[in-house]
Amino acid sequence: MCNRYLLAAAALLPGTAFAAVQYHEVPVLDVEPIVETVATMEPRQECWFERVPVRTVHASASTPLIGALIGGAVGNAVGHKKRNKQVGAVVGALIGGSIGYDIQREARRSHGVRQVRRQTCAVVETTRPARRVTGYRVTYRYAGETYRTRMATHPGDMIRVRVRVTPVPA
Repeated sequence: MCNRYLLAAAALLPGTAFAAVQYHEVPVLDVEPIVETVATMEPRQECWFERVPVRTVHASASTPLIGALIGGAVGNAVGHKKRNKQVGAVVGALIGGSIGYDIQREARRSHGVRQVRRQTCAVVETTRPARRVTGYRVTYRYAGETYRTRMATHPGDMIRVRVRVTPVPA
């Protein structure tokens, strides 16, 4: 039963299914390279110098301490009695320390930023045109006729062709 279906299916196939295929070596008459311009991406590194602000931090307690010492000495010198000299020294030290702290904070704000030169680099893609051989136009002869085809590689002096012979229905 199964063979009967196979025979029926084979009868429905076109004649090309039973065609004979042959291969022949034929001479190449001409090879012409096909040259095209293609875009190529070329990475390259670009470097430059730029000025970058850098904040410097000076955490020193010497400015408020010096202010306190000077304020205390002035307060002590201004007082007339012993008790006034002690109070004057303490108040002078507090005011002098506060003034010293304000001077340091202002110096940090205005002078705490400096400019430095730093090298910065980046990879940049550049598109460049390039001429490349992308294939070959090949002229060959078979059975007295001249044919042309395109091939990816250079064929040399001979190429192999496939010939399919099929019967023509009457």
